[in-house]
Amino acid sequence: MKVKNSGYLLFFGGLALFTLLIGYYGLSEVAAALAVAGWGLVWVTLFHLVPLIVDALGWQCLLSDDHRPSFTLLVWARWIGESINGLLPAAQVGGDLAKARLITQRGVPGPISGASVVIGLTIGLLTQIIFTLMGVGLLLGSGAHEAVSIVLIGVGVMFLVVTGFYLLQRSGMFSKLARVLVRLGGDRDWQSLVGGAEILDNAIWSIYRNRGGLVISGLWYLCGWIVGTGEVWLALYFLGMPVTVMDAFLLESLGQAIRSAAFCIPGALGVQEGGFIVIGGLIGLGPEVSLALSLTKRVRELLLGVPGLIVWQIAEGRQLWLRCRNVLGNSSQGK
Repeated sequence: MKVKNSGYLLFFGGLALFTLLIGYYGLSEVAAALAVAGWGLVWVTLFHLVPLIVDALGWQCLLSDDHRPSFTLLVWARWIGESINGLLPAAQVGGDLAKARLITQRGVPGPISGASVVIGLTIGLLTQIIFTLMGVGLLLGSGAHEAVSIVLIGVGVMFLVVTGFYLLQRSGMFSKLARVLVRLGGDRDWQSLVGGAEILDNAIWSIYRNRGGLVISGLWYLCGWIVGTGEVWLALYFLGMPVTVMDAFLLESLGQAIRSAAFCIPGALGVQEGGFIVIGGLIGLGPEVSLALSLTKRVRELLLGVPGLIVWQIAEGRQLWLRCRNVLGNSSQGK
């Protein structure tokens, strides 16, 4: 209950910050800047499919030929996972759980699905650090040394988190967690949980042994981060404030880092807007344009995310119907 209440507090705190920023810089000014984009918002939304597909290629590299589903399925699951993480209070992990579940329901063994998603999350965070450091290099070139020190502290903390997460995976964290739950539960029925966790740990170790696949996957994930720069460039172009590719790279790399740091707040509401105002100021963008840029990203999240959530619910409903039909069929046969 306390965790749930904390989630509500973070959400309303982010909403308050979001409202404060919009009110302070003027709703009419921000709306006017956003209105300039017009139908360009549709092109920004469509362009986002490019990094989404590139990320799916990185995920595909983690799955062996024996357990590799169709690429279309991976793109579909990746889209739904991002929709959940972007629009629901899932702390950026609910979408990853849904991705694993979706491909498991369509034939990929559960441990393989879970292991690929866990390692994909690790590689995604690691490549984001590299992407952010590339942005820091551009920031150094602009002479904003005070901002660099703050960003580097954040990158250092993020690196420690990723390293710790990796070491936990290699130490068999799911088996250890399952044993703790068994001891706390004191129920023999929970013993099956340990066996399942050990299978998941073995699947993780198996993927980590494929060094070539990890490297190629990492390159695809890094490429996905870099390609995402085009979304910022395109958004500012339609907002009537075209920037250079390097400035777009700076905005995207540092903006994504700020958003990831605020993963506990649903959609990084308010934090993303404040981050874009600060970073945009470094390259000469006014706060109204920076807010409009952030809102452009949020419009894109809605245009892609709402259909993703609807499709997810349809898929889950279909699976529930199939299970109920099988249960009813087995019951009738038993009679």
